[in-house]
Amino acid sequence: MQLYSPMSTAPKRKAVRAPALATIDGMRIGVLENGKLNAEEMLNEVAQLFVQRNGCTIRTLASKSNASAPAPGTTLVKVAQEVDFLLTGLGD
Repeated sequence: MQLYSPMSTAPKRKAVRAPALATIDGMRIGVLENGKLNAEEMLNEVAQLFVQRNGCTIRTLASKSNASAPAPGTTLVKVAQEVDFLLTGLGD
């Protein structure tokens, strides 16, 4: 018989959260849709609220083909250079 300890340690992560934005007025918005039904439409409606209420501009629409997989790193790097913040979410 072999016994295993249920105790484990979590790996150390080097990622940190981005600092909160002081304001979103006039900022550039990116939209990352996940390929689910109605995701693009729903996210564009939300982005339009930022345009109307805060004078933001929509700069980028990026897509990922699999809702359960992370966006490709190259996509995120490209979008990050063009926008101040990114909207993402689920469709359906």
